[in-house]
Amino acid sequence: MPAPHPLTYDSFVKLALTDPAVVGLVLKGSRAHEGMVTEHSDHDLYVVLADDATTDLTRFQGYRTAGLDLVVIPLTEFRTAGMPGFERYALARAQVVLDRLDGGIAAILAAKALLDADEAYRDAGGWLDAYANSLYRSLKNARDGQGLAARLDADDSVRFLLELLFALDRRPRPYNKYLEWELARRPLPGWDTGPLLDAVDRVARTGDAVLQRRLFARVEAAARQAGHGAVLDAWGADLDLMRPR
Repeated sequence: MPAPHPLTYDSFVKLALTDPAVVGLVLKGSRAHEGMVTEHSDHDLYVVLADDATTDLTRFQGYRTAGLDLVVIPLTEFRTAGMPGFERYALARAQVVLDRLDGGIAAILAAKALLDADEAYRDAGGWLDAYANSLYRSLKNARDGQGLAARLDADDSVRFLLELLFALDRRPRPYNKYLEWELARRPLPGWDTGPLLDAVDRVARTGDAVLQRRLFARVEAAARQAGHGAVLDAWGADLDLMRPR
């Protein structure tokens, strides 16, 4: 007896459309990012069920093949998915395939794409301190002739820097894969995308101390304007090492 064919994206969507328990279908990942699909891209699909619904589709929870990856989830859990969490950016840029809530599914995704003011302020303060810590360590190691340590700390600082810049704009940071895609469509206020990406690339690769200080000068100004002066001032005289000379 031949083995059954794997379930395809199209066949599953057709099945889900006939089930009234399904209130939403949401496609995330490469196929939700225009121009990012490759021959290896699968379909990452959230299947959102009405709360307390009874449906045979729950048997597909965790279904995964090379072409299809399913998450079957009740509506209440979907509202909070990635809030906070690694999944937030993926859902923030996901595409609505089905919305039986008259725009309710789309509204949930839109809420994930915008950090609320308190959350953004809190997160930005934490990322700013982490960025300053790695930057300081990188510059101190460079000063002391510890080249490898300086470059590794510089690489760490880039991750925190990007988290900070997106938090200041009240956005979840995109995955590395989608960083250029995101910035090409939604540049960060006050930053030219090309020079920013070039600087991030160079710092991560070389730990260039002059460039790191130049970046910090811009970050310090933006952070103080956003009300995070106390985080920076807590570094006291150590700020002198981070600032341009």
